[in-house]
Amino acid sequence: MNKGRIFSLVLAAASLTAFVSCASSGGKKKGGGTKNFTSRTGWKPNDSKGWFFSGKQKQNIKGWPGMVYIEGGSFTMGLTKDDVMRDWNNSPVRMQVKSFYIGETEVTNYEYREYLTWLKVVFPPEETLYKDIYNGALPDESIFNNTLSRDDFSTENYMFSPEFSYYPVVGVTWLQAVNYCDWLTDRANEKELMNKGILAKDYYSNEEYNYGEKTFNAEQYKQNDSNVAEAIDSTKLLKSYQIKSTNTRIQNANRSTRSLEIQPFRLPSEAEWEYAALGLAGNREFNQYQGKEVSQNSFRQEKGKNRGQYLDNFKQGRGDYSGIGGFGNDGSAITNDVKKFPSNDFGVYGMLGNVAEWTADIYRPIIDDEANDFNYFRGNTFKQNIDNGSGGFVKYDETNLEFDTLNNGRLVYKGLPGSYKKEITKDYGNYRDGDNRSSLVINNDENVGTDDMYNSPVRTFVVDANGKVVLEKDGAERVTEISDGVRVVKGGSWNDPIYWVDAGQRRYMHQADAKSWIGFRVAQDYKGTKESKRKRRGV
Repeated sequence: MNKGRIFSLVLAAASLTAFVSCASSGGKKKGGGTKNFTSRTGWKPNDSKGWFFSGKQKQNIKGWPGMVYIEGGSFTMGLTKDDVMRDWNNSPVRMQVKSFYIGETEVTNYEYREYLTWLKVVFPPEETLYKDIYNGALPDESIFNNTLSRDDFSTENYMFSPEFSYYPVVGVTWLQAVNYCDWLTDRANEKELMNKGILAKDYYSNEEYNYGEKTFNAEQYKQNDSNVAEAIDSTKLLKSYQIKSTNTRIQNANRSTRSLEIQPFRLPSEAEWEYAALGLAGNREFNQYQGKEVSQNSFRQEKGKNRGQYLDNFKQGRGDYSGIGGFGNDGSAITNDVKKFPSNDFGVYGMLGNVAEWTADIYRPIIDDEANDFNYFRGNTFKQNIDNGSGGFVKYDETNLEFDTLNNGRLVYKGLPGSYKKEITKDYGNYRDGDNRSSLVINNDENVGTDDMYNSPVRTFVVDANGKVVLEKDGAERVTEISDGVRVVKGGSWNDPIYWVDAGQRRYMHQADAKSWIGFRVAQDYKGTKESKRKRRGV
């Protein structure tokens, strides 16, 4: 048989195979997305003669200034070497984290001063009704005090001196950090609406604005609350919804629920923080990490005039915080500028040294990956607005403000005047943690009282003869300080030896306590698709 006949037979067989394959699969088509989508109703998206308008699809969602996009992925959470502290609280577990945004740096003194100034202007502390709002947000002024140390440096100097503007804020409790995140959510959405012309830029300078009565609140904006509706340009707001129909009924139907311009800010979860700190994406070969080394750190500068100097701010040894004069190891006796040292491969600065950081999680010695190995977080508390019986929701005002008490005796607000008051509907902080709800009993009553798994101190506050609020603990013998008010702290600090610089390390602190070596950074959910952006090797 000649070569031409053989080729013809092979070609015919291949054609027949392709035909049969297509016939049996119904004519399988290539993937690639839904760019030319038409609904099964027959309508194309956002047709001006239709009734449904989904808005324009945003392919590339940009982060807010100062936020870094972290593409989610799988990683080993916890330690992968000996546990020399014998805490046994960070055994390695495999965990998946979804994509999110995290602060490029810790929150700085400059940024926290913005928050304090806003509180001082809108809720003047010289007015008795508001005095605890501003005072309760101030960092603890005693954090740098030491009984056996010359004390000529104060939190006030550190917070308000321009020299320290871009240093991380310290002396802030977990409760205060959460309040800052809520405030930042309001201010960022407020600014974006101003940028789009939907909210008047003279919102604060307008003579009709009454401080303490009308403050922009992102949640109220979503609910179309009258507190912010009066200041909104409805024409430009409709345009931003991309509703093309001129039919008022259709416009109203499609804008019943507003979405926030900027995703809410929050503290990162422990899993998110550790994943971002490791920056493993820079040490990847196709779909495999080439080790769990911290990418920015051999810990020392390898080239140039600063060769041999540390690339993180931590305590080198007993009595050695910065190195010798004229040639410091890291050159910082306490904290340093948040961008002094290089970022990791994600573009995030200072996650391993400088200051340790609050995370959102309630601390427990064990990461329960058997219950969940996706975007792990302990501390889910679901809340809802309280119905006022008149078609709206109960709000905080000067008569019903509520406060938590910090360890230094200050009161920190639970909600600013004008914001919605909330009630807890579900609290999963103790889920699978030894209480009654952890049992395998079918139809277990969620409202049944829980047992005390951790015998932690009872925290009470009394007012002494000078009118100062003093923290007291009961005198009973206790086996632990762990409670639902204790939060996970991650990362090393200027006050810590190199051991704590390992991103897998974890420790805890009560949410009402503050230290000179703990700061925080913010995070946001990523509202785009959760598909991986596959990259070539080395990209």
